[in-house]
Amino acid sequence: MQTLAMIMAGGASEDLSVLTAVRSEPAIPFGGKFRIIDFPLSNCVNSGLYNVALLTQYMPRSLNDHVGVGKPWDLDRTQGGLRLLQPYLGKGQSGWQRGTADAVRRNMDFLEEQRVDSVLILAGDHIYKMDYRTMLRFHEQTKADVTVAVRRVSPFETYRFGIVSTDPDMRVSGFKEKPRRSKETLASMGIYVFKADVLKDVLTDESLNDFGRDVLPKIINSRRIFAYTFEGYWADVGTLQAYWEANMALLAETPALDLYDPQWVIHTRSEELPPVFIGPEAWVGGNLISNGCVIEGVVERSVLSPGVRVAPGAIVRDSVVMNDAVISANARVERAIVDKHVVVGEGAEIGYGVDNVPNREHPDRLNTGLTAIGKRAFIPPGQKIGHNVIIKPKAGEKDFHSDYIASGETI
Repeated sequence: MQTLAMIMAGGASEDLSVLTAVRSEPAIPFGGKFRIIDFPLSNCVNSGLYNVALLTQYMPRSLNDHVGVGKPWDLDRTQGGLRLLQPYLGKGQSGWQRGTADAVRRNMDFLEEQRVDSVLILAGDHIYKMDYRTMLRFHEQTKADVTVAVRRVSPFETYRFGIVSTDPDMRVSGFKEKPRRSKETLASMGIYVFKADVLKDVLTDESLNDFGRDVLPKIINSRRIFAYTFEGYWADVGTLQAYWEANMALLAETPALDLYDPQWVIHTRSEELPPVFIGPEAWVGGNLISNGCVIEGVVERSVLSPGVRVAPGAIVRDSVVMNDAVISANARVERAIVDKHVVVGEGAEIGYGVDNVPNREHPDRLNTGLTAIGKRAFIPPGQKIGHNVIIKPKAGEKDFHSDYIASGETI
C-alpha cells in the first residue's frame, strides 16, 4: 500500500502564550535539542514512510529554517521526500486555511499528483513515538475507509479531545468534539488514515473545514470508520503547564518517553556547538543539558537547550531554558520557561516570593506558579519577578517600571 503522510503544522495555540507569539507550535524547542515537529517527522522515517508533506501557515519561518529540505530525517530525496506546502493566492482553492481538512483541500492538486492508496493525516504539535505501519496494517485488514487513532484518557480530560464511541469490532459509531461530559473515554489523537479516493470525495464538500469537528461527524454513518487504539506515550503540549510537565517528565529515572532508544531515534537538525562545559565551582543534578552549554553556577532538575550560559553564583531550578539564553551572575531562575536569547540580568530573581496569584490577563492559562519569558527579553539586573508572570518577547529595561513585578502580572 502506497501512503502519503501529510503533517498539519500550520496552527498556533494561544494557550502557549509567548512561545507561539514568535513561531508556530511545531517549531517550539522541546527536550533540550529537539523541536516538536521532530517527533512526527522521525516517526514517519522510522516507519519507512518517505513521502511526506508539511502543511504550514502561521509564522512558518522558524519551522521552515529547521526542517529545510529534510536532510536530518533522510527526506532530501528526488522521489518523494519532504515537501513544504504553504498557503498561496491564485485561482481555485487559495487563501488562508480554515482548518485541517481545508488545509488538505487547498492542496488537492498536489494530492491528486500522488499515486498513493492511502493518506496518513498527522498533527505536527504532539510528542510521541509511534510505528505507523501497525496502524496502516489495521486499516487494510478492516477494509476501512477511514481509521482514527485513539487512546484512553481520564474522564476529567474528555473536554479537551474529540471523543469516539465504538462497537465491539472497533467500528466507530459516534464522535463528539470536546464534549463537556462524556461516559466514553476514547480520545482521538488527531491521526487519521484515509483511503485516497475517499479523502478526495469527502473534501468536495467545502463546508467541511476540520477533520475532527466537521468531517468525522458528517461521514460516520456513510463510511466504514474504525478506531485504532494506541497504547504508547503521547502528549499534547498545547498549554504552558502541559509543555513544562512534559519536559520535566524527561528527568524521571525511567521516563515514559525514551529519547535514548537506538531502535527509534528522534532525528533533528543539530547545532554545531562544542561539548558541555561544567566549571570547577558548578553544581548540577538531575538535568538534561545540551551541547554548547556553559555551566558555572547551580542547575537542578532543569532542561537546557544548546548554548545556554549559567554564570557563577547563578541558580536555575525546575525550569526549561531555551537556546542561547544567558543567566547572569548571582541571578536565580525557579519554575520558569525561558525562551531563546533571553538575558536574565545580574542578581535578578525569577519566581520570587511564595504567593501564587494567577495571571490577571490569562488566569486559566497560568495559575500553577510558572513564569514564562518570551524570546529576546532582557530582565534588568536586580529585578524581582513573582509567579504566574508573562514577560512578552523583546521586553526590555524600559518595560520594567519598578524593581519588583508581582505575581500574576504581564509585562
